[in-house]
Amino acid sequence: MLTDKPVRKGVQTRERLLAAALEEFKRAGMAGADTAAIASAAGVAHATFFFHFPTKEHVLLELEKREEDRMADELTRSFAKPHTVRDTLAECFRVLEKLERRLGNRLFKDFLALHFSTSRPPAEELQNHPVIVAVVEELARARDRGEIPADVDVMHNGVSFLVGLYALLITIPESRKIRRPVIDEYLTTYMYGLRAIAP
Repeated sequence: MLTDKPVRKGVQTRERLLAAALEEFKRAGMAGADTAAIASAAGVAHATFFFHFPTKEHVLLELEKREEDRMADELTRSFAKPHTVRDTLAECFRVLEKLERRLGNRLFKDFLALHFSTSRPPAEELQNHPVIVAVVEELARARDRGEIPADVDVMHNGVSFLVGLYALLITIPESRKIRRPVIDEYLTTYMYGLRAIAP
């Protein structure tokens, strides 16, 4: 009789590798991370790493997918409460700041840089990016409520807002004193772009 023990063992090994990779990425960044160290920390042979993940970027993509799901859930819960269009945009920044605290600045920037990677699969569907979906759907609801003019393209604005926010968080210093005014100005700029406030 067949059992699911080999499947469970494979899933457990993959989870151990992901947990070990997360710690190694936090320590060294993705570029500096050592796959042998990851395998050793997970208690498996080095070749086992490559059985589960062809490259370190594949590990990062899987970790990113999990974090995107978590952030999208958090955004959806937040959007269920009364809020303004600016609150929608500000909440995106807030969940990213929480992610940065959880991952550390080095790994956080590696995560964000994935969105600009030339080796990322080109045929990705929008639904594979739950944060983008959550933001665009919320902007569409704001448009339906009349908070954003009907002719504003919320898909284009939502995607470009997030991409720009990721780029800012990669490039500006993490100091709150420097970062906060830049982000506030960025949110205001997008409020004008969405025409959610009069120019």
